[in-house]
Amino acid sequence: MKTKKYRDLVEQRTRQTLVSWSLQETVPEKEIYRFLHNLRGTAGTVGLDKVEGFAAGALLTFSDSSEREWSEAEWGNHLYPVLKLFVHTEPDGTALTPLGEFTVQGGVKQQYEILLIDDDVELVAFLRESLEKQAYYVSIALSAERGLKLFYESKPDMILLDILLPDLSGIDVLRQIIDKAKKERIPIIIISGEHAKDVQLYAYSLGVMDYVQKPVDIDLFLMLIKNRFELKREWQKTTVVDELTGAYNRKFFNQTLKRLVHDFNRSGRIFSVALLDLDHFKQVNDTYGHLMGDEVLQAFAMHVQRSIRVEDTFCRFGGEEFALFMPNTSAESATILLQRIHERFAANRFKAKNEPFSVTFSCGITEIRETQNNPELLIDEADKALYFSKNSGRNRTTLYSEQLPESRGESLLSVIIVDDDPLIRGIVTQHFNAWQPEDIARVKVTSYTSGRNFLQAPWYSPDERYVILLDGIMPDLDGLEVLEQIRRGYPEDNVLVIMLTGRNDQRDIIHALQLGADDYVIKPFHMPELFSRIERLAHRFLV
Repeated sequence: MKTKKYRDLVEQRTRQTLVSWSLQETVPEKEIYRFLHNLRGTAGTVGLDKVEGFAAGALLTFSDSSEREWSEAEWGNHLYPVLKLFVHTEPDGTALTPLGEFTVQGGVKQQYEILLIDDDVELVAFLRESLEKQAYYVSIALSAERGLKLFYESKPDMILLDILLPDLSGIDVLRQIIDKAKKERIPIIIISGEHAKDVQLYAYSLGVMDYVQKPVDIDLFLMLIKNRFELKREWQKTTVVDELTGAYNRKFFNQTLKRLVHDFNRSGRIFSVALLDLDHFKQVNDTYGHLMGDEVLQAFAMHVQRSIRVEDTFCRFGGEEFALFMPNTSAESATILLQRIHERFAANRFKAKNEPFSVTFSCGITEIRETQNNPELLIDEADKALYFSKNSGRNRTTLYSEQLPESRGESLLSVIIVDDDPLIRGIVTQHFNAWQPEDIARVKVTSYTSGRNFLQAPWYSPDERYVILLDGIMPDLDGLEVLEQIRRGYPEDNVLVIMLTGRNDQRDIIHALQLGADDYVIKPFHMPELFSRIERLAHRFLV
């Protein structure tokens, strides 16, 4: 893996920072400390050993708790010497040792999603590229606030967390997420330049799995990630119960469906299956917080489990969606049971922020029969009935019939391409017009030749869901300016933004993440990669 571009980025950031400070009357000591802290971790990771050593030594002069202001004459004596250390060969003329090469065999689908919470932009870019070469999908948060939002929305498979963040400390983030992460079996790894033993002990006591010190040895780090995911797979093999709700999990759902279908084919014993989905659950999370959302999920699961028979099987199908298997039960009898559950659960009163509220659910039911005993198609029938309930006003149960409409009314995705390159617009539009993503009924594609044309167009409707592919550099209006106006003028809940960029625009893309971009893709890109990213992002508001 070539690391020259990351060394160049570190040098560029260092020079820009010092030039910027030289124009200021004074610089806060906290800001100097943070700069050196990030420089030490990143420089060591990309092979700038002398710069790392310089930053580590300079850190001893500054404190992150001091209120002192430093003039250029004062801080310059400590920091300007670092510029002489940005060379691309060792003193003996040999090249800096490159990091190990890591490749993925062609066509491997990304299996796991990693949430990386760290404000060191060069290190974030370096780690993201290294991890995605190993077929992991990486979400980036450059602040604690953004990290917490992505944690609750995207449900990552692993979290990489820095201790020193611009808004909250990593320890504060850890305290907020550790209980839920344990229940969901999400390993947390601290990556930090903070080497103090007491900090490490405290982090371990809270429940982190590993504590990796910066600078990061990328070879060892990637092997550690691989090892932890192998352990996670072993966890998943041994559990059949969802930790949060106490319902059976998706693995047991698959086992139960297979067993009941086999039993029907052998003995003719019928069963019904219902899919249940909480109504407006995202609104509960947004209004009352994710902890309250968890409480609602737990209360719903408990309510259903108390209402069913011993032989029935209740599973968490995913997110706020559940499944109920009812052996020896016709669809008509199952409908009567679900109606009673509807009435009783809707009568529940939750309380948050000193106000009561209630939650309902929608349901779809189907029954196995001689003409339909395919497990996948059976679930598809219940799914169609569920979405008919959703589109018919919610808080109701629908029994599947062949007369139900085929399409999901709520699963429209509007893809907008903003790029001044006609070739890019044409290729992307052509591919998206033929795209048939999973769990999305219809994709509408629109393109604009410039950021200004896009912003002036009446493109937005509050009833639609959008993914905007936004070029980073355009002649009339910079992509970052367009992004700022999108985030100021439109709700983030139903407008996701993916920045498109050339490899030389890495700094701009990190800036875009700070401004609220959800992801970025480097040109030239492969369409399957782009589709995969959009499906992952769109899942946040299309479930």
